[in-house]
Amino acid sequence: MRTRCFGFSSIFAVAIAAAFLFAPAPRAHAAQISVQIGPAPVCPYGYYPYAPYDCAPYGYYGPEWFNDGIFIGAGPWYHGRPDFYGHVDNHFDVHHGYHGPLPHRGEQDHWNNGHWASHPHEEFHGNEMRDAHGNAQHGHPR
Repeated sequence: MRTRCFGFSSIFAVAIAAAFLFAPAPRAHAAQISVQIGPAPVCPYGYYPYAPYDCAPYGYYGPEWFNDGIFIGAGPWYHGRPDFYGHVDNHFDVHHGYHGPLPHRGEQDHWNNGHWASHPHEEFHGNEMRDAHGNAQHGHPR
């Protein structure tokens, strides 16, 4: 009968393998996602409610989108009533083929130091209702 002898290197290799198998797994760090939108763009007539939030042209928004001549917001910056809907004229929407002039961010209107005393669209006739996040309302809102 023959006896097997394990040498020091064999025992050492088994000990190392056992240490790796039974060692606690490294702690995974929780994934953190941070989204910072920043301030709403300064636009004289408001801005489109979708990225890249370009300034909307004169005539896109109806008067209910303005409070004391100041645009109330759209997209992620809107913090008003959850049931808000306002008129827009989507003929002035670049998603609907508008290619006319757009004001630049930071551009000021010419009426009252960057804010209207009253919205100048007395004759505004929007062709659709949207919530403040840009979702079109089909039919009449509540």
